[in-house]
Amino acid sequence: MLFGAYLEGGGLEVRRRSGGGVRLAGRFPYRKTATLSDGGRTGRPRKEVFEPRAFAFRVEDPTKEIHLLVGHDYNRPLASKLTGTLTLTDSDDALSFTADVPEEIAQTSYGKDVIAQIGAGLAFGVSPGFRIPPERAVAEPEFIEEEPDDGTLDENGDPRRGALIRHVREALLYELSIVTRPAFKQTEIEVEKRNWQPAKVIRPVLHHSARWR
Repeated sequence: MLFGAYLEGGGLEVRRRSGGGVRLAGRFPYRKTATLSDGGRTGRPRKEVFEPRAFAFRVEDPTKEIHLLVGHDYNRPLASKLTGTLTLTDSDDALSFTADVPEEIAQTSYGKDVIAQIGAGLAFGVSPGFRIPPERAVAEPEFIEEEPDDGTLDENGDPRRGALIRHVREALLYELSIVTRPAFKQTEIEVEKRNWQPAKVIRPVLHHSARWR
């Protein structure tokens, strides 16, 4: 399972409902660039972009389960698609969701914690848990784009190389998670383990104004 970096600006909202349950609403925006790694001293920065409706396959299939979790932990579920407690709405701008967290879950220790964290503004990210489909199913589910050098030199006096930007066109979405900044650091570690050896690299990106937004 791969974990996508959460994107600030996605936004989370919590509303308490009569009967003790809680309604959560949030969104994961498309065409927003997340920095996965700054490259350190010798490496190249790595970024990631999800193209519009990248998660459509499992989102639109009524038989496919998708969960809303806390921190990518299936032992801390909040809602799910097949139980009717998680509603997903896909558009060119974002994958939005509404989760009706039942009282039994909202009153668990992890349920209380994440609701309090959202209310306090400490948990505000949405991170997808996904897999890239095999090439036999999708010819080119992703591609890598190379930024041009920015004209500066690194500490060794060599040209500082631009970032590698991974564009995800199609992915199999299994869960969305509510995450905090510490969880994002863990996500960076997971992302660094991915196989970034694509057969096709598009280079370079045009002027900064022409980058994906």
